[in-house]
Amino acid sequence: MGLDMTRDFVPVSIAVMTVSDSRTLDDDKSGDLLVAKLREAGHKLAARTIVTDDEEAIIAALDGFIADKMIDAVILTGGTGLTGRDVTPEALRAVFDKEIDGFGEMFRFLSFQKIGTSTLQSRALAGVAGGTYLFGLPGSPSACRDAWDDLLAHQLDYRHRPCNFVEIMPRLTEQGIQARKPS
Repeated sequence: MGLDMTRDFVPVSIAVMTVSDSRTLDDDKSGDLLVAKLREAGHKLAARTIVTDDEEAIIAALDGFIADKMIDAVILTGGTGLTGRDVTPEALRAVFDKEIDGFGEMFRFLSFQKIGTSTLQSRALAGVAGGTYLFGLPGSPSACRDAWDDLLAHQLDYRHRPCNFVEIMPRLTEQGIQARKPS
């Protein structure tokens, strides 16, 4: 396992969406961290936005990103907890064609090693919609750092072996997947 340096790096076009009722671009540390990480890795920032903790608003923003064929992935940060305003998982599941079950499981496994049973409060998840990868991360910078460094940096790198998300991108919309009608 690791990087196969005989393969060329393939930059991925990634949108970053912060879900919050209180953050702005001036104080969005998690969004800033994700933007820095993806750029350092050689990927392209396709868009950046902040959306309120409102399921319909999140779905509308996701629909726009999914419809934009120049965007390969969207990383959301925030709204994955257990409180009444935490609706990011519900919004994501409303648009998923397929859920990537192992993402949330692996995130919580890795997080457990750092924060113990507090990881039970995270509903981090990922999936695919309309050929676009969608990743829902907690809102803390440390959780975003862990998700990027331990999971996304590897799976969003075409050189990662034995397999990665990038190499199957062209096949995400093949037969049998019915696109959800945007709201």
